[in-house]
Amino acid sequence: MITDVKRLSGLQKVAILFTILGEGLSITLLKELSKTDIRKIRSVARDLDSVSFGVKKRVIEEFYYSFVSEKFQAEEGGEDEPKKPFEFLDELTDEQLISMVLPEDTKVKAIVMAQVSAEKRKKVLDRLDPEEKGRVLIEMGTLNEVPLGAIVSVASDLQEKSHFLPKTVAFSRGGGKEVAEILGEMEPDDESKYLEAISREAPALADEIKKYHLKWEDIFEYFPDNIIRDLMNSVELDLIAMAMKGMDEAVVSRVIENLPQKKQAMFEPIEGAVSKREVDNARKGVVQAAKQMEKDGAFNLEDYVGGGEMVE
Repeated sequence: MITDVKRLSGLQKVAILFTILGEGLSITLLKELSKTDIRKIRSVARDLDSVSFGVKKRVIEEFYYSFVSEKFQAEEGGEDEPKKPFEFLDELTDEQLISMVLPEDTKVKAIVMAQVSAEKRKKVLDRLDPEEKGRVLIEMGTLNEVPLGAIVSVASDLQEKSHFLPKTVAFSRGGGKEVAEILGEMEPDDESKYLEAISREAPALADEIKKYHLKWEDIFEYFPDNIIRDLMNSVELDLIAMAMKGMDEAVVSRVIENLPQKKQAMFEPIEGAVSKREVDNARKGVVQAAKQMEKDGAFNLEDYVGGGEMVE
């Protein structure tokens, strides 16, 4: 009885397939066989000893994996191009990849980890518990023992599953930066009220928010003259004048000194009473201009407001 599939030639494996599936179905599936090939297979099949169930199962599996691989390549098109069955993974967001891989067994996780970039691999492995991570790493070290057909089959199954993943899985997870942006959109009084509440209830979050949250007062407390000069030069003179209403003379003088000479000559302080809302809106406009400067790369807010390390 034949019990070791490794001792079989390719011709013997096809002959076993013929005996399992029948000659008619086998010829239909193996369309590339010539009449000469079929005669050879018939001859080998007649001379075969009995075949164990395990060997039959392995031959069927090898044929199936080969068939799936060819089908996958045909669907992908382009016979002259090398096939990349896992190329679809590059199109998934990190969250989509994690969502798809986590429920899979260890071997599938290992196969996927071997296909993705180091950055994506780290993000997935970081979501595994230590024991499972260890098992995945061990499996990755033995993937050379996995038949190519099995790997192609895994790729085909995962690609099918990827079609059912949510399309908008890339989402914000909040954090200090997100809260800082929300606070910056509020009216000044509400902004101060909620920031004080956060400082009382969640000091660590408040410290994180301060790295990204810019208040009107911060401009003059933290920013050097060169940034104030660029900032004031980027906004309208009328806005500056309204924003300066009610500020200490020292701050007003500093702002005027950092204006271009033409703007210095044209600057006129706002006389008489004005509504608090007008002043608040003007100051918010200057703050928004400063935030735009940061987005444009003029400076890093965290270096000044968040306590980042500075080097003179």
